[in-house]
Amino acid sequence: MSEPLVIVGNGMAAARLVDELAKVALGRYAIAVIGDEPRLAYNRVLLSSVLAGETASHDIELRPASWWRDRGVTLKYGCVATEIDVGRRELKIAGDESIAFSKLVLATGSTPLRLNVPGAELAGVHTFRDSRDVDLLLTLAARRKRVVVVGGGLLGLEAAYGLAKAGAPVTLVHLMDRLMERQLDAPAAELLKSLVERKGIEILLNANTARIHGETEVEGVELADGRRIDADAVIFAAGIRPNVALAKEAGISVNRGIVVDDHLQTGAADVFAIGECAEHRGICYGLVEPAYEQARVLAQHLAGRAAGYRGSVVATNLKVSGVSVFSAGDFMGADGSEAIVLKDLRRGAYKKLMISAGRLTGAVLVGDVGDALWYLELIRDRKPIAGIRADMMFGRSLALQTEAA
Repeated sequence: MSEPLVIVGNGMAAARLVDELAKVALGRYAIAVIGDEPRLAYNRVLLSSVLAGETASHDIELRPASWWRDRGVTLKYGCVATEIDVGRRELKIAGDESIAFSKLVLATGSTPLRLNVPGAELAGVHTFRDSRDVDLLLTLAARRKRVVVVGGGLLGLEAAYGLAKAGAPVTLVHLMDRLMERQLDAPAAELLKSLVERKGIEILLNANTARIHGETEVEGVELADGRRIDADAVIFAAGIRPNVALAKEAGISVNRGIVVDDHLQTGAADVFAIGECAEHRGICYGLVEPAYEQARVLAQHLAGRAAGYRGSVVATNLKVSGVSVFSAGDFMGADGSEAIVLKDLRRGAYKKLMISAGRLTGAVLVGDVGDALWYLELIRDRKPIAGIRADMMFGRSLALQTEAA
């Protein structure tokens, strides 16, 4: 008889885990997936494309309903898990329903941060995180509402781009001195800023949001330096917080995220966590690729195979506000590293490769990212680059031709 395996969360991590389990443990588990969003799992990375009108909402679904059925998965979406009874091995769902489990996987993701500033409770203050947010923001754009987006990371830039392309006047305010400071160095961030501004988005850096003005609805945003920006709506996109409440209330160890070991197991027997909610060796990744790597390792482990997760090389490879951006590894450069840089601002292209001890250790690309995955492979595999060092900046094809000569 198949063991009951319950996955809490119906996002990208959960979908990948089901896919991986189907490859290595088909029939071993009777899988139930519990998700609070009222739809099938979808590609969250493409939400800005939906907002910008470049992609239809139904086109970002990861798998059709038939795919889940064919793998014997019971899908319960639009359902909120309220309690884990670790001792009785039961998951309680709003509405007094309980589901028994032999194994439980928490893939509960994250929630967007809302800044604790005066006026944050006003009507017209929103977040940008899921498909329900997109529907609301599309309404704002259709009415040509003036929008201030707070946050110059990936989420903020995507929200600003989508809103601007949908027709809303947008100002993006960011606390730091450059955009995407966790993924880009200063020159790359400056180029990204200029390319985004060409799309009609006003960007204010070193801009600390002090308060949101309005009686009952948003009327404007005041910055700490006294500047005021007129606005009809404010979108908080200033970061995410792992969803850990369910685990914490069950007595499972939690720091910033749900603490897991190299088998992705929590402090409770047969309870695991993957994706944005998980904290492995002190790190909450908050990115898709590490979640996929975790799903692959966990599927192997649940299939009874030897597998361990050792952490991920963090990489960003996305189209941000319509601009292709990639970064990976130690792109800022540790002591003793050497940087090779190519700039072509007229073409909107920037490349920086970091080299240490004869190996590629980090990379930043803006504009031309055609060789991004090759650079990532070199970083992850720690391949010696002596034979291609002179040509690797100009792409894989030329570098490999030189190496073969």
